[in-house]
Amino acid sequence: MRISVNGLDGSGKTTLVEALVEEFTSRGHRAVGHRGLLTEHHPARRLLKKLPLVRQPDSGFITTAYLLAGYALDALLVKHDPPQPADAVIVQDGYVDRTVAFGMADGPYLAATLALRWPHVFTKFDVAVYLHAPLDVRRERLMARQKLDAVDLRGIEDPDFADRFTAMLVHGMGRRHRRLLVFDTSCHTPQEMAAQIAQAALGAAPPPQGALVRSEWGRAA
Repeated sequence: MRISVNGLDGSGKTTLVEALVEEFTSRGHRAVGHRGLLTEHHPARRLLKKLPLVRQPDSGFITTAYLLAGYALDALLVKHDPPQPADAVIVQDGYVDRTVAFGMADGPYLAATLALRWPHVFTKFDVAVYLHAPLDVRRERLMARQKLDAVDLRGIEDPDFADRFTAMLVHGMGRRHRRLLVFDTSCHTPQEMAAQIAQAALGAAPPPQGALVRSEWGRAA
């Protein structure tokens, strides 16, 4: 099982990933947090790491490189070279959805536009979780960090950019997933969200409360 968690910096992605690993473990399922490309031996990994990812929202070239050489190729290879351990629930901290949303929010760049048009070329997840939070909440969280990068600052200094980013996630890339949950992290603790997500992922009923849930794009669960 694979679960992806996406959202702006300060929305609580990493904290939720940690809570999800703990939640699945407490339910008797092996779970690990994961970042970056899914394929264990991706041939373009080293080349992509040389690109300054922090500049991706401002660079059509970096956006294109990650979408094509990174995530599109990842979708072809992951079936034969999946992330390890193979028997674990993979909880992914950020993925192609976030890259496309950045490319649309500050572009729109051609590669991001094409990815939005054909989102099914990328690897799907069993459950996709999109996080957001009010500007003042994200600002308070980010200001607690010792170091802020340009993407962190852009997300709290440019509300229109943040709104476009979230809209591209929910109404754009969200349609590629069969199961989509959207949370305002200012309204729920990480443990509450983790319990609801695990319940949805494992097929338990009723569906999560307090989240926008879609079992199929365009149809509320």
